[in-house]
Amino acid sequence: MPTRGSTNNADMAEARALPAGRNLLFLREEELRLAQDLLFFGYRDFTAGADAILATLDMGRAHHRVLHFVGRRPGITVGELLGILGITKQSLGRVLQPLMSDGYVVQAPGEVDRRQRRLTLTEKGVTLERRLFERQRETVMRAYREAGPAAVEGFRRVMRGLMGEDAQASLTRLQGPEAEGTRR
Repeated sequence: MPTRGSTNNADMAEARALPAGRNLLFLREEELRLAQDLLFFGYRDFTAGADAILATLDMGRAHHRVLHFVGRRPGITVGELLGILGITKQSLGRVLQPLMSDGYVVQAPGEVDRRQRRLTLTEKGVTLERRLFERQRETVMRAYREAGPAAVEGFRRVMRGLMGEDAQASLTRLQGPEAEGTRR
């Protein structure tokens, strides 16, 4: 007798025959655990190349996230960055201060509201962010090529489905109005 969460070959064949949206297999614990495994190992290997570059500079993933989002939105306010990263001012300060003192990021007051602190990458910061992006771009391009366009669209839909409302709103702001046609 099959144990809870186990499947037999007939169940697996039947589940594979259903379209993904109606496939009840995706509701079983083992399939959900597989999804978690895939996310873990995919993220680990996606970040490995950038982590190696960052380690040579005595930096980590938190530095990378700041470089990424400041690079995506030059002039982003500290408040906006805090919202995207979902961290405290103190945590951001621990990462941002060395990035500024080492010449990767500059901070300037807002033009309209002088209390705002707007962040921009320096030329050195742009160079490092680009190097990190290019390292990860290769990984994503390889995976996209192997999976094909339909799978890439499915991946995007799943990733958006994993996001809460705040993350979806942050993504929308990052993409800007020019990306309106690419959202689902």
